[in-house]
Amino acid sequence: MKKLIRNTILSMILIGGASSCESYLDVEPKSSLSEDDLFSSAIGFEQAVTGVYAKMASRPLYGDNLSMGFVSALAQNYATEGTTAPLVQTRAYNYTSDEVITLTNSIWKETYTQIAAANKVLENTAKSSGILTEAEKQHYKGEALVLRAYLHFDLLRIFGKSMVFGADSKAIPYKTIVDEKPTAPSTTKQVLELILKDLSEAATLLKDDAGVDYTLLSSRFKVNYYAVKALQARVNLYYGDNAAANAAALEVVNSKKYSFIPLSRVSAAEEYRDRLFSTELIFALRAKDITTWEQNYFHYYLGSTGNSLTRPEKDFNTIFELSSGGSTDMRRLYLLGAESGSIFPSKFWQTSGATAKETRMDQIVPLIRLSEMYYILAETAGSAAAGTPFLNTVLTNRNVSRVLNAATITEANFRLELTKEQQKEFYAEGQMFFYYKRLNAASINFYTGTLTGQTYVLPIPDTELEFNPSYD
Repeated sequence: MKKLIRNTILSMILIGGASSCESYLDVEPKSSLSEDDLFSSAIGFEQAVTGVYAKMASRPLYGDNLSMGFVSALAQNYATEGTTAPLVQTRAYNYTSDEVITLTNSIWKETYTQIAAANKVLENTAKSSGILTEAEKQHYKGEALVLRAYLHFDLLRIFGKSMVFGADSKAIPYKTIVDEKPTAPSTTKQVLELILKDLSEAATLLKDDAGVDYTLLSSRFKVNYYAVKALQARVNLYYGDNAAANAAALEVVNSKKYSFIPLSRVSAAEEYRDRLFSTELIFALRAKDITTWEQNYFHYYLGSTGNSLTRPEKDFNTIFELSSGGSTDMRRLYLLGAESGSIFPSKFWQTSGATAKETRMDQIVPLIRLSEMYYILAETAGSAAAGTPFLNTVLTNRNVSRVLNAATITEANFRLELTKEQQKEFYAEGQMFFYYKRLNAASINFYTGTLTGQTYVLPIPDTELEFNPSYD
């Protein structure tokens, strides 16, 4: 059994990396390549890590389910109705439906497969003497630790209770080795502490990595030191350690490695429009096949309104507050498109006037962006008055004509403004459901039903419960 699992993981690494390692290898990897052969050179380690990124960008994970699709439907980003429309049962929080069960099973399986692939990299870096230089060893170990932490964190945010709803409840297994044995689930609090431990070690390993050129778009498609700090900010906020979240976010902002996108880049002609705000991306994935599902989601002419992922125009006008200063918001003006009288999100429609993959603006799935660091700084500043300038920074850089008055804003209004701003910023990016969950919010925008803490906890797949008696 152990040999079968290891061979399966190796096969997934090879398949995942085959289409995305062209710049590293001149030939496609052979399926018969043994694990010892794969990890016999620095190129093999590069191929293995790149394979994890490629699989993370696939449809079962961040190419769809964990970005524009499943988790965005959970956040009520779409008004899907009817038996043929996508994600209807997801939007209704019908967790016993075939639709939700199929999607959550896929997410669980594919995420743990890539966690296992990251663990294989870690296992082999530990015995890489004579194969990797010390700098290479630190680099690949750091990358694998971050990816392992990132993947566990989103599994926790889907299947575990939040800190405010069940910090000491059993959540998910934190896998650090590859074997055939079931791993007992850790509690929400324990999983977060294990994630932060991995990130702390990764930060040390990647801090002095000289191989990152932050001026290149391609640097966004692999984790680096500042991606670690940004993820630390996100995880610490979820954990409830506002001071640590603030410090990590501030380090990212103060690094000046990332800058807000200028309006001219976003308002450019269609084929050159920078819809994903590339200069702000701290970590993103390149999803080369994204149009094969994105078109069916968002292009009206490929179906009917009822079969696409959108909302009525009046809902978008409400989100972007067109009646109170939002008419100039570049996200409303340039990230929504019109087809036959209907409005659709266009940030993933992206066409490209560039042919070189290093510079083209399409095929991008954002995972962490600069604006989130400002939202975290705003939320953890200690008061509404202290947090308002950070929120105003984002509003100004989104070309919103109004700003908030720090002298008069109340704590309740500040939270409302922070929530509204993130609804605009992270539309169809898969972050809002987790925002609501972290706060155990009593309401979700556009949802008229009753929410409970349990609404925010997706059921563990039956296959895991049957295999792992530790959930009993």
